[in-house]
Amino acid sequence: MSTNLRVLMFPWLAYGHISPFLNIAKQLADRGFLIYLCSTLVNLESIIKKITEKYSESIRFVELHLPELPELPPHYHTTNGLPPHLNHTLHKALKMSKPNFSKILQNLRPDLVIYDILQPWAEHVVNEQNIPAVKIVTSGAALFSYFFNFLKNPGVEFPFPAIYLPKVEQVKMREMFAKEPDVEDRLAEGNMQIMLICTSRTIEAKYLDYCTELSNWKVVPVGPPFQDSITNDVDDKELIDWLGTKDENSTVFVCFGSEYFLSREDMEEVAFGLELSNVNFIWVARFPKGEEQNLEDVLPKGFLERIGERGRVLDKFAPQPRILNHPSTGGFISHCGWNSVLESLDFGVPIIAMPMHNDQPINAKLIVELGVAMEIVRDDDGNIHRREIAETLKEVITGETGEILRGKVRDISKNLKSIREEEMDTAAEELIQLCRNSSKYK
Repeated sequence: MSTNLRVLMFPWLAYGHISPFLNIAKQLADRGFLIYLCSTLVNLESIIKKITEKYSESIRFVELHLPELPELPPHYHTTNGLPPHLNHTLHKALKMSKPNFSKILQNLRPDLVIYDILQPWAEHVVNEQNIPAVKIVTSGAALFSYFFNFLKNPGVEFPFPAIYLPKVEQVKMREMFAKEPDVEDRLAEGNMQIMLICTSRTIEAKYLDYCTELSNWKVVPVGPPFQDSITNDVDDKELIDWLGTKDENSTVFVCFGSEYFLSREDMEEVAFGLELSNVNFIWVARFPKGEEQNLEDVLPKGFLERIGERGRVLDKFAPQPRILNHPSTGGFISHCGWNSVLESLDFGVPIIAMPMHNDQPINAKLIVELGVAMEIVRDDDGNIHRREIAETLKEVITGETGEILRGKVRDISKNLKSIREEEMDTAAEELIQLCRNSSKYK
């Protein structure tokens, strides 16, 4: 496939959105596209180092200036480390950057814009300049179709019973949509042509078909992310050497993503759950920016001494791909953010699901349906308990259930890898056709 199309990509200002955009950018660059990735300086600085020599010419970065707001200094022009009460302000500031975004389009004159579904206003700006635009959903199809059905068909039950929300989560969802009264309009806005989505027919065929039925858009999966070659960072040597001393599939990796943090109560329950399980573990126990604490002060008294060589607790990022790819790793306690789910499936590691909010409870239900996960069951008030954690953990790492899950997830991993190039080729071809058919080419 050969093309010289110039594409501007415009993700929402969260690492969980920028990461899949960057992944797609690399796949399109491999197919001859010239990519301009547009974001704020603080985000660009964090991803420039992820671009290898191979992409130094084909992926370029374009800085978007947000208007100056006193409560939103430049280091808050990202969701990473953003205090939750400023989330709405960040959305507002991004929308206020329309004139700057418009200038970028005038200067670059790209053949196509790929924008995040969270910022539909971008399409209006793009259309004013007679440039075709395509939206991307960085979540899965089960989640997107569940929410779309909830908004479009109020009171109509979702047709796939494996995907449901507990009452606690239903209340949260209604509250979330009440705060975003225009969310339905945002879904309905935009061209009726193509929506790219970060998933694969291997795992979500029926949900992809339902997305198409609900939206009347052409919903095109781009496949799961391609893993860059796994780097051997010298800083991680001690941790990986320690992991290498453990038996095959005997260790669990515990991580709740880059922007989700446990409450003090949950942290205590997780700690005691790990202790009671007698399973080896690596636990990434991070804190929000500016609220860093000494681990010993937060963990139960004497926890680290009692655990000894059975576990490692880190208060910094861990090399997640290296850990998931290691033969000693037999499970992943995850918040079920979509990027983490896809990564775990790719490496063939079963998930112990501990979803918190937003898309995570639906993602957890999907992977349980796929037969690659067990969910830690919360009580009616939404709380987790140490015994439930310990039992689920033992079941996955040392029980027969774990063997079944591992067999299933390895099959899915193999199938995802076999279809990945084909799905991305199809998506790239759709984009080329859209550009050819647009008025710019007529």
